[in-house]
Amino acid sequence: MRALLTGLSALTLLAVSTPAAAQSMAGGDWAFGVGAGTDNRSKDVSKSGTDAYGWALAEWTSGDGFFYTGAGAETIDSSGSDLEIEAGVGIRPQWGGFDFDLNATHKWRVDANPGTDDDAWELTADVSRAIGPAKGKLRLQYSPDGTGPTESWTWVEARASWDLTLTTAISAGIGRREQDLSVDYTGWDAGVTWQLTPAIDLDVRYHDTDADPSLFGDQYGSAVVANIGFYF
Repeated sequence: MRALLTGLSALTLLAVSTPAAAQSMAGGDWAFGVGAGTDNRSKDVSKSGTDAYGWALAEWTSGDGFFYTGAGAETIDSSGSDLEIEAGVGIRPQWGGFDFDLNATHKWRVDANPGTDDDAWELTADVSRAIGPAKGKLRLQYSPDGTGPTESWTWVEARASWDLTLTTAISAGIGRREQDLSVDYTGWDAGVTWQLTPAIDLDVRYHDTDADPSLFGDQYGSAVVANIGFYF
């Protein structure tokens, strides 16, 4: 809990120090979120040693919705660190009926073991389209130098979702991660998201990979994960 509170303090400092925050707030909007989950899964692999975690975020979006900037914090269990902080900028253009999200994010792990590579840049490109209750999304992510012993890596993912009702959706995704000096694997997930109120959502999801957990660790094993988020 202390790690998350530290992250919240750092998150506030990061958010107000972004270039967007230095501008007049007219024509832009802030959004905030906090939440918790039974396991911190990223690209279908646990970042929290399969333990529960907490997260927080802040984001400023321009009035036309094109530009955004923000920061986030989440608890982890990796390389001696129990807190990861990030800050980034991005744009969300639209073209030909498709929605794009292009962003660059810098992440660093607080109090990682001495000598650990504790920071990394991640570049993300998403393209998505919704037709009625159905939505599809393709994602490409790249880092020139990951955290820890991992050097460059790529993640390519396809996702699909279907709105069952105004407040319930099912979704699934499959992705492939190629990493220098780390494990190459394919990961997948499927789950249900409920919008409990306009400001609260709950997601229950199954994750798995084709990496053998007996060889590479429990973080690559299957798990059913529940996450709840509060937004304001």
